[in-house]
Amino acid sequence: MRRNLVAGNWKMNGDATFLSEVKKLKAAHESSTVEILLCPPATLLDRLNAMVGSTFNIGGQDCHPALNGAHTGEISAPMLKDAGASYVILGHSERRQDRGESSFDVCKKAKSALSTELRVVICLGESLQEREAGETLEVISDQLTNSVPDDVNAQTLVIAYEPIWAIGTGKVPTIDQIGEVHNFIRTALIRRFGPEIGEGVRILYGGSVKHTNAAEIFAVPNVDGALVGGASLTTADFSPIITALEDSSPQYLEG
Repeated sequence: MRRNLVAGNWKMNGDATFLSEVKKLKAAHESSTVEILLCPPATLLDRLNAMVGSTFNIGGQDCHPALNGAHTGEISAPMLKDAGASYVILGHSERRQDRGESSFDVCKKAKSALSTELRVVICLGESLQEREAGETLEVISDQLTNSVPDDVNAQTLVIAYEPIWAIGTGKVPTIDQIGEVHNFIRTALIRRFGPEIGEGVRILYGGSVKHTNAAEIFAVPNVDGALVGGASLTTADFSPIITALEDSSPQYLEG
């Protein structure tokens, strides 16, 4: 059984004062039935890891495809691992757009992360123009095919569907639109990797997830949690989303 996952992507936000929010979040979800992942800026990884113990997982927001070398200002997968990360987000639309990253670039980074025993959260999503042109599934198929390496399994790969036009805008796709894309991704994963891996990979939804819409989104088949941006920055906003996922999740027994 897939264990549902909620991930908080802090983006370029956060300093030492944010650690007090993490303390409150940890106290509220010390024995959560779902997996909780926090992805702060790299400057906080080590401190956050020391604070949360085994309650939460910690992840990076990106990594360089090379394991080391003359790449000033970059961070490698081994560096993230050394700081306590167990995950890394790759292919977020902000990097695809702002940095011009292609799906082939994302795949190279994923291979580097996997070689370092980091789990990867690979983001997919269409623009509003692509959505209105009826190209959503074609875009998602291309990104999924070219961003995800062959050597993944249900434990090392997470997919996050984030329609670009819904990120930070307050706009949310309809439940039917979310369901269509998540079902499409599930079918594509099963076709490529077989039922054991394809059924086991968790597919998250991201894009203006809030406590007011979380329960409805989590009720959609093949939505195994959320990748949350701005609403993950405070306990007041993030904790109710976690609770909504906990309430919607079947009991998970490890092993």
